[in-house]
Amino acid sequence: MRKTPAILKLVVLAALLAAAAFAQTADPAKNAAKPPTTREMNLMCWQEFGELVPARIRTVLVPFGSLEPHGVIPSGTDNLAPEAMARDIAAKVDALIAPTLNYGMTEAMKAFPGAVSIPAEVYSPFAETVLDNLAANGFKNIIILNGHGGNTAALNAAATRVANARRVRVLVVNWWTLADDITKAVFKQNGGHAGNNETAYIQAFLPDSVHPERYKPEMASPNAPAGAYYAAPVASTILLYEKGQGYPTFDAAQAREYFRKVNDRVAELVLDTIKKWDLAGVYKN
Repeated sequence: MRKTPAILKLVVLAALLAAAAFAQTADPAKNAAKPPTTREMNLMCWQEFGELVPARIRTVLVPFGSLEPHGVIPSGTDNLAPEAMARDIAAKVDALIAPTLNYGMTEAMKAFPGAVSIPAEVYSPFAETVLDNLAANGFKNIIILNGHGGNTAALNAAATRVANARRVRVLVVNWWTLADDITKAVFKQNGGHAGNNETAYIQAFLPDSVHPERYKPEMASPNAPAGAYYAAPVASTILLYEKGQGYPTFDAAQAREYFRKVNDRVAELVLDTIKKWDLAGVYKN
């Protein structure tokens, strides 16, 4: 009989703990205040997403890319780069990460082994629908991290239509252009498609997928001067922005420096753009 009070205390304590756990689960406000278990929508359950968006998180990073040849780095570079960028900056800009759209428009490189190109009449409405659905899910700031120049015009148009129709804010980031001055500062010269800049960015987080043993300088060609000529398919898978500049360096230290500086620049742009949208009161609520 002497043990009965102790047993009752344990029963009462267990009941209180269970009630507290239930209350926390049932209270969306408390759940929304907790940090997300993951930043990636692919890995998040729908209940947690509903607790976070838009009550706690209003920004989403959306990587767009393509599958096309890139010299001696992965054919999926245009997907891998914005994905790595999104993972690196998501917490800094307080955003979730949407799944990557891994295919893009790359007609001029379609002839090379492993390339996949989506026609514009298919790609454009699909990309727009992805953005529209993200807006419908409650995101107010949709940040497109574009890894492929061939997608840019379609994404710009889709961004404008969705922003106006859904009253959301959409930013399209072409990271290699945004980082032009960083490329020239780190490498002391201009870059290129699969050149020093893209090769270094991939090398920073996927060194085993970079193959300098397969590289030869003659694999590279300068981009044609505007209007000078056009080749379909392209003659080279490394396309230099300036003749004689942009060859891959395969330097690990440069790769780490470049990766860090590029990601910091992108995060800075995202935060600054959202701040200015808020100051202007544009589609704020």
